[in-house]
Amino acid sequence: MNILVFDIETIPDTRSGGRLYELAELSDDDIAKAMVAKQVQKTGDSDFLPLHLHKIVAISAVLRTGDALKVWSLGTADSPESDLITRFYDGIDRYSPTLVSWNGGGFDLPVLHYRSLLNNVVAKRYWDNGDGEREFRFNNYLSRYHWRHVDLMDVLAGFNLRAAAPLNQIAIMLGFPGKLGMSGATVWSTYQAGGIEEIRQYCETDALNTYLVYLKWELIRGKFSKGQYDQECEKVRALLKSSNQTHFNEFLTAWNNASSALSSAQSKC
Repeated sequence: MNILVFDIETIPDTRSGGRLYELAELSDDDIAKAMVAKQVQKTGDSDFLPLHLHKIVAISAVLRTGDALKVWSLGTADSPESDLITRFYDGIDRYSPTLVSWNGGGFDLPVLHYRSLLNNVVAKRYWDNGDGEREFRFNNYLSRYHWRHVDLMDVLAGFNLRAAAPLNQIAIMLGFPGKLGMSGATVWSTYQAGGIEEIRQYCETDALNTYLVYLKWELIRGKFSKGQYDQECEKVRALLKSSNQTHFNEFLTAWNNASSALSSAQSKC
């Protein structure tokens, strides 16, 4: 089975915001501020923009296929949004993977839907609900309760939004690194400062955290034995050790420290 864990990072879609709110003469920064202000005015407290007003600047993935494991960000730092989205759906066409996300059903996939509409990106297999392949009628990417897309946040919460938990806290609770150095709230300012590579690296570590939680989920639902789970974790460690990329080395160090802290805490129970 092919597994594709994914995560996206977004910024305000100032081009659409400028048109929708007749602010096109303003700078991107001022349009973004106006968009946020309008959202706070509308909701009373939340500055989180509607999903259709998010522009994708990074898509990162962990791909487990056969004996191979790969972690990367799609495209390059200069790739346009349309290229990132096209590459994502091309991967689904090629591998027909089980998609794994954290809040992908509530955020990542709806954003991808809206941005696909805007960028005219065709994704035939992703949207198939049985018209193209009969088996997709009973198990497709679109149904909340099918398994071609596993939204771990949704599944672990029992499909109860009130029980949903942040990825960062669950990762740390389980002895994984959690977020390192950035958060979604700082992506826009980092992007404005020219830090797209930093954003892509942050997105990769989020995908890695999600993959590690996924491995633990496979263990508790009996798909992995303890030995198989340990082997899969060692495969991740080996990949990180073989990398010469700083953020992967930092992730491995943080993972080792978090695992030691968890083991120490459990030994005192």
